[in-house]
Amino acid sequence: MSLEERNIKKIKEDLRRIAWMTLDRRGVAEWPLPVYGRIPNFKGSRDTAQAIAEMDIFRKASVIAVSPDSPQTYIRKNALLENKKVVVPSPRLREGFVILDPSKINRSLIGEAASIRGFMKYGEKVDPWDLPKIDLFIAGSVAVNLKGARLGKGGGFSDLEYAILRTFNKVSEDTPVLTNVHEYQILYFDIPMEKHDVPVDIIVTPNNIYYTEKIYPKPQGIYWDILRVEGETKFFIDKIRKYLKV
Repeated sequence: MSLEERNIKKIKEDLRRIAWMTLDRRGVAEWPLPVYGRIPNFKGSRDTAQAIAEMDIFRKASVIAVSPDSPQTYIRKNALLENKKVVVPSPRLREGFVILDPSKINRSLIGEAASIRGFMKYGEKVDPWDLPKIDLFIAGSVAVNLKGARLGKGGGFSDLEYAILRTFNKVSEDTPVLTNVHEYQILYFDIPMEKHDVPVDIIVTPNNIYYTEKIYPKPQGIYWDILRVEGETKFFIDKIRKYLKV
C-alpha cells in the first residue's frame, strides 16, 4: 500500500469515527449497539423508509437492490409489501446474492423476510449473471456529503456488490444510487473518493431529501487490478472469475 493510499485510508477512518461518535453522543443511535464498526441504525430510519416509498423512483421500480443492514430493514419490508422483488447481498458476500420474491412469501411473513436474519431464510440464492435488471440501488452508509461522496464501514462490500452488478449489466451509470442516513451523518467537508468507491445520487434523512451534486463517476465494474478479497468472500469472487474467465 502506497503512502497516499495509507493517508486516504486514515482520513476515511477518521471521518467514520466522527459520524459514529456524533450519532452516539447525540443520542440518536438505535439497536444494534454500539454503532461503531457497523452501518449505524438511527432514530427515524423508519421515517426514511416511508419517505423513500413515496418517491417516484421507488414506485416505478420493479426490482430494488437493498443493503442487508439494519437501517434498511423497513425499506426492504416496504418494497416487498409493494410487490417488488428485492435483491440483497449476503453478509460479506459469503453466499453471493439472494432475491426476495413477494409472490413466493406469505404476506404475514414479509416482516420476518425483510429482517437481517430472515432474508437468507426466505430469499433464493441467485448467481449475479442470473439476476434481473435492477431499477434502484440502495446502500447503507456511515457518512456522506452533498457532493455524493459516501463512506461505508470500511470493508468495501457495498462497493464490491455494486461493481459485480455493474460487471453483469444489472445496474448502469443511470441506475439511481440512494442512501438513508440521519442528518448527523451528512458531513460538510470533503470525503476522499477512489475509483472503486460508489457515490450516491440521493440522500434521504428523517426530515429531508437531498439530490447530490453528482461530481463523482460510478465504478464501471470490478477493477480486478486493485481487488483484494479473502476468506469466504474470495470463494464467491473466484466463482465469478471462473465464469468470466479472468
